[in-house]
Amino acid sequence: MGIEFDPSPQLKQYAHPNKLVTNAWLGAKLGTPGLKVVEVDADSLLYDIGHIPSAVRLKWYEDLSDPVWRDLIGPKEFEELMGRLGISREDTVVFYGDHANLWAVYALWVFELFGHPDVRILDGGRDAWMQEEREISYAVDEVSPRPIYSVPSHRNDHTHRLFVDELRTKFDGTQVIDLRNAEEYTGEVTLPGYPIRRNGHVPGAKNLRADSSLLANSRFRPVEAIKDIHAELELDPHRETVVYCNNGARAALEWFVLRFLLGWENVRVYDGSWIEWGNMMRVPIERG
Repeated sequence: MGIEFDPSPQLKQYAHPNKLVTNAWLGAKLGTPGLKVVEVDADSLLYDIGHIPSAVRLKWYEDLSDPVWRDLIGPKEFEELMGRLGISREDTVVFYGDHANLWAVYALWVFELFGHPDVRILDGGRDAWMQEEREISYAVDEVSPRPIYSVPSHRNDHTHRLFVDELRTKFDGTQVIDLRNAEEYTGEVTLPGYPIRRNGHVPGAKNLRADSSLLANSRFRPVEAIKDIHAELELDPHRETVVYCNNGARAALEWFVLRFLLGWENVRVYDGSWIEWGNMMRVPIERG
């Protein structure tokens, strides 16, 4: 199922190189039946000023969030979204976007929750594609209707996701990584625009900048450099690991790094993150 993997030598260093594609591979594969390219930006208007040819637009908040609950969409809504985007379960889906693929990786994480068989990330995302001055399109192609997309089971929250009630029981034995900036972690500042009542971090959490595993060109660092960065925090690849930020996006990026670049097996995203934890009654925080 899906399209052959990108054989580029620079990807072979990672634990799961099949989760990444390069500009050269994608450029050569555009238009291949069974390939769907999906752009997911923090600002969805970027799609209108130029996108990878044949790419469809996914709006992370509007398309992936439940309109009533603070939660992800359910299986029925996901199936409807796949129909609108023209994606079948047999398709290889390659995500890319701005801000070093921040929301593109978040979208990939959601697709993993729903069990889509073949999802990948364009290494470097929109930034790298534009820096190489590769072909772009301004056309919004009409999406062809696809057969009904069927989610084979309920959303698999347990494998890749964690909720607040469970996190409250995991202060012993679980390593928690906070992906916010150092000033947010220590409680000195709150990220503007977020309605947070208390500043600080989850007790015992270690702080790591979300872009630590990225180069200046938005591509991922070599695997040995990524290992060294995580070793400095004395993180154990074999321990249960929880990652969080403010809203789940930076945490999803770290989840991707740990799970697919380093090969850690037991990593989950607490996507309620600090927006939830910092506003809840009777949950402890630490500062400094």
